[in-house]
Amino acid sequence: CKRVCEREIGVANFFDLEKTNDIAICINCAQCAQACPVGAITQVEDIDRVKEALADEDKIVIFSTAPAVRVALGEEFQMDAGSYVEDKMVHALRKLGGDYVFDVTFGADMTIMEEANELVKRIVEKNENIPQFTSCCPGWVTFVETFYPELLNNLSTAKSPISMQGATIKTYFAKKANIDPAKIVNVTITPCTAKKFEIGREDQSAAGVPDVDIAITTRELSRMIMRAGLNFTNLPDEEFDNPLGEDTGAAVIFGATGGVMEAALRTAAEWVTGEELKEV
Repeated sequence: CKRVCEREIGVANFFDLEKTNDIAICINCAQCAQACPVGAITQVEDIDRVKEALADEDKIVIFSTAPAVRVALGEEFQMDAGSYVEDKMVHALRKLGGDYVFDVTFGADMTIMEEANELVKRIVEKNENIPQFTSCCPGWVTFVETFYPELLNNLSTAKSPISMQGATIKTYFAKKANIDPAKIVNVTITPCTAKKFEIGREDQSAAGVPDVDIAITTRELSRMIMRAGLNFTNLPDEEFDNPLGEDTGAAVIFGATGGVMEAALRTAAEWVTGEELKEV
């Protein structure tokens, strides 16, 4: 755990415990938990909070799934690594009691538009804060805030896809569906523990209530499905709810390394040249 934190993540031993009052700096990436061979470090589980919300008849529970979850979840059910299980996952979330099931790739598409537009604006105005870094990963954002604050202005000002999605659910969707945002429990399933930290940051409350109420990981979702006795591999296929279940292929590649940057740059290039980019 110490080795991965120091060598791969670049956090351990890069701060002075005397200066931080013996508080270890952490960017919430959980790679230590991933690397620990004996399970001495574990993530905080929020399954009980989700079950409590599902049992509350006064609450509207909305599940939103991040792009990477659909190709990671199957492995927990002995399917081949990388198996595409989006449709079975949607069915499982409805069986668990979700009132609506949305796709965070909708939020990813919004992120692409925001980040690409911001990049074009910076280039056209010859803004000094170039290069522009994406701001989708809360672990990365915390890393910059902690170790390279001089680069903060180079980060995109856009929220992450799950935060954009959550803000849209609590404002636009709540208004369209005539639902009090305070009654919505927005549960996001992500591949990343840092999202648990992100949803509690300041300015994550577009409607005066948290954009995202609970964040659980792919592994937590798999445990919920198993404990509910669902035979995941044999579940029928279902589709996301509209309108926050629509997406483009650009949003889906957020789940792959370099996908966020590629999607944003591809969009920016099209806006600048007026032509669709054929060869990335």
